[in-house]
Amino acid sequence: MCRWIAYSGAPIYLEQLITKPVHSLVRQSMNAELYFGKDGSLWSVNADGTGVGWYGSQDEPGLFKDHMPAWSNENLHEICAQVKGHMVMAHVRATTAGLVQRANCHPFKYKNWLFQHNGHVAGYEAIKQELHAQIAPDLYQHIKGSTDSETLFFLALTFGLEENPLEAMRKMVNYVEEVLELRGIKPHMNLSCALGDGKKLYTTRYANGDEANSQFYSTNPECFSDFDPEASSIPGGSTLVVSEPLDRLSDKWTSIPANSFVTIERDKVQVERFI
Repeated sequence: MCRWIAYSGAPIYLEQLITKPVHSLVRQSMNAELYFGKDGSLWSVNADGTGVGWYGSQDEPGLFKDHMPAWSNENLHEICAQVKGHMVMAHVRATTAGLVQRANCHPFKYKNWLFQHNGHVAGYEAIKQELHAQIAPDLYQHIKGSTDSETLFFLALTFGLEENPLEAMRKMVNYVEEVLELRGIKPHMNLSCALGDGKKLYTTRYANGDEANSQFYSTNPECFSDFDPEASSIPGGSTLVVSEPLDRLSDKWTSIPANSFVTIERDKVQVERFI
């Protein structure tokens, strides 16, 4: 499956999260190690595109996306070495829905919001038209790709994401599962996602009919101690959420329980039941 990271805290260079760690997101794009599905399989290569969103001095985030694999993308490495952000989201993609193209790479952006996702909606193609019909017309024009992930994002926006992220995400999931049931498709959904508005970071870990995809967080600067010695340390007062730890799994990382919604502001982490 896909891999992603999300950071909130003091401004740092993107390379400190994306390219420098011993098990960085770029290295995970070549060899992810953690999540095994029910059948014992592992999607170890995430070669179907990459993207980075960051919040700097502007209200709206900067965004870089490319359909090329992260490990061979020279522009990604150059940007990460020069750009800083106080909130960062990054993603490497292994496609389950949608073509390999830039428009389908995460994160997805709307105004000051970013969204990225690891997971899938089983039967998505059969219900895609119905889901799209529910998206508010003023939002629908901003959809650029063909993934289930982007559809989930714009459904959440339609259901009030900008006012109440938790309730909007709940309504979105309930609606998608309701449509699946009405179409005679057994609900089968996996939602490990991160979203942010530049002030707060939110994540959801939820699954129906599957084991929830892995998600961890750390507020411990020591979790970055195995970085490249030349890389600066991550400052205190920060939180990093990952699909897979950047220094491999250890007691420095806290597993986020399945069926959880997390609200993060720098090193303040609130975990609550999702559905």
